Amino acid sequence: MSIPDHTVSRNAILGDLYQAHHSWLVSLLRRKLSCTNQADDLAHDTFTRILASHSELAGIKEPRAFLTTVAKRLLANHYQRQTLEQAYLQALAIMPEPQAISPEQRLLILQTLHEVDEMLDGLPAKARSAFLLSQLDGLTYDEIAIQLEISSRTVKRYMALAFEQCLLAMV
Repeated sequence: MSIPDHTVSRNAILGDLYQAHHSWLVSLLRRKLSCTNQADDLAHDTFTRILASHSELAGIKEPRAFLTTVAKRLLANHYQRQTLEQAYLQALAIMPEPQAISPEQRLLILQTLHEVDEMLDGLPAKARSAFLLSQLDGLTYDEIAIQLEISSRTVKRYMALAFEQCLLAMV
């Protein structure tokens, strides 16, 4: 079985991009995170995201700007997950002792929260907001429409999109 030429050239371009800019990207992320391990992980995730994206790599004129954009999105996701984890841990800390959960349950809940966060990351901002207002705040579609200054029909469309993302995440 042979590999298509476009795959070979895309992989070669990605390999060249990695060779030429990986160290630079790790240094950039290290300055932002103050942690070598996290910087290494996010640099790896940046190249993994590019590999999975199937975006056209041959036309990149400014590779560092491109890598910075992808890395900043992952960094934003990282901070978002960190904030989510901190909020969860703070909520756990104020729970009465008999209701405290085991470390295994905590890990399972955190993993689930990360999966939901990743699923929501694929939604447009207003669709994500509509979903969270509905599921976490218990608002009706009409209340969401008023709060987001959109029509109820648009809220329904956003909710359908969010539930579709949920189903795809479960597959």
